[in-house]
Amino acid sequence: MSDIVAIAEMTPGPLGLNCATFAGMRAAGVAGAVIANLGALAPTFTLCAVAAVFFDHFRDNKRLGQVMTGVRPACVGMVAGVVIDLALANYVNASGGPNVPSIVLGVVDLVLLLKFRLSIPKVLMFSAVVGVIMYGVIGL
Repeated sequence: MSDIVAIAEMTPGPLGLNCATFAGMRAAGVAGAVIANLGALAPTFTLCAVAAVFFDHFRDNKRLGQVMTGVRPACVGMVAGVVIDLALANYVNASGGPNVPSIVLGVVDLVLLLKFRLSIPKVLMFSAVVGVIMYGVIGL
């Protein structure tokens, strides 16, 4: 039963898109997968677009400014929580020690982004290739 609860809690995010992709692919191939994903994303996109219009319209509203003053720190806290969670998952190995290859790759990625101004997609592709080599081919 706990598996069902865990799946239900995850459905709006990645699992929901995976399910939409799978169902669309089974029903109508690649076109069905694309349409199913657009259908899964449409409500969220629509709400964000409507919120953006209202936000722009009420940009100078004093109350909205007060709300945003409270919301911004909460957003920063949530992003910090995700960063910490991802760092622990990626830079700490199963025994609790540092995952040195991942740390080195993370530092190299940071240098590529900040010093050499490589674009994020290029750094992601670089990291994917290096990750496949390190963990798939070499077996670190």
